[in-house]
Amino acid sequence: MIPFDYERATDVDSAVATVTADPRAAFLAGGTNLVDHMKLGVAAPHLLVDVSRLPLDAVEALPDGGLRIGAAVRNSDLAAHDVVRARYPMLSRALLSGASGQLRNLATTAGNLLQRTRCVYFQDVTTPCNKREPGTGCSALGGYARYHAILGASEHCVAVHPSDMAVAMTALDAVVVVRDTGGERRIPLREFYRLPGDRPDRDTVLRHGDLVTAVELPEPPAGNRSAYRKVRDRASFAFAVVSVAAELTIDDASITSARVALGGVAHRPWRATRAEEVLLGSPPTGDTFTAAAESELAAAQPLPGNEFKVVLTRRVLVSVLRSLAEEARP
Repeated sequence: MIPFDYERATDVDSAVATVTADPRAAFLAGGTNLVDHMKLGVAAPHLLVDVSRLPLDAVEALPDGGLRIGAAVRNSDLAAHDVVRARYPMLSRALLSGASGQLRNLATTAGNLLQRTRCVYFQDVTTPCNKREPGTGCSALGGYARYHAILGASEHCVAVHPSDMAVAMTALDAVVVVRDTGGERRIPLREFYRLPGDRPDRDTVLRHGDLVTAVELPEPPAGNRSAYRKVRDRASFAFAVVSVAAELTIDDASITSARVALGGVAHRPWRATRAEEVLLGSPPTGDTFTAAAESELAAAQPLPGNEFKVVLTRRVLVSVLRSLAEEARP
């Protein structure tokens, strides 16, 4: 038994102040990731500040037509929300493809964004891991690499981000609302996550004591079609080998809006900007979709054992884009 202190937060400001003042404190919400890491010895906070009962569990319309999602909204509630299902179906599908119903009933929006990699070496405290203990090495290099990154990795870490929800939110241009001791700030989700570089232990740009309070989604383009598709090793409750979140708007036989993100391929949800550049203004044809996928994957650097991910990502992306184009046909 490893002892720790527990404190239930009564308001956002006091929660932030408490954790900021203590370098070994951590926020606790659903606990579906943090508690596992405490059991494994990956994390050992000596103070948990429970923020799960703070009034951060609302889903609200924004004046500009977007949507504000409280940090404590449960994944199951968000997936079933009428507005999310109608206007952001990609997000609902991503949430429903992640974890079991029991976990979705407990996991929160902020916790989902902040969950850490499921790399087997990161979770095994007997092996070297730069993400867990900087400077010790990366056991995945030269090890079992089937699930690891093909884009944006470094010599210090090749782990991938596990969240399905974050991939969809990246494609939707989500903005993360954060509270610190100085007030509130907003961080575009595309800038929220870090690539590993030489500091793979830092997953995000958050500072210690920063509390995610909400996520905001902009109004979706009129007439858009969107989808989330996940390829995994078993039919349920598995993390993505490859996933694709894509949204297209097609007008007069031309793609007028394109947003694409990939999961299971990088240290963060991977916004496919090169693919988007190819798609925008082009006809919605198989040649266009293939060119977009090849453009995005030109920089791929697979490891021995996960070369198949390059081909798989290309095929899934092209297939999703074809499906969206077919849906958009009058």
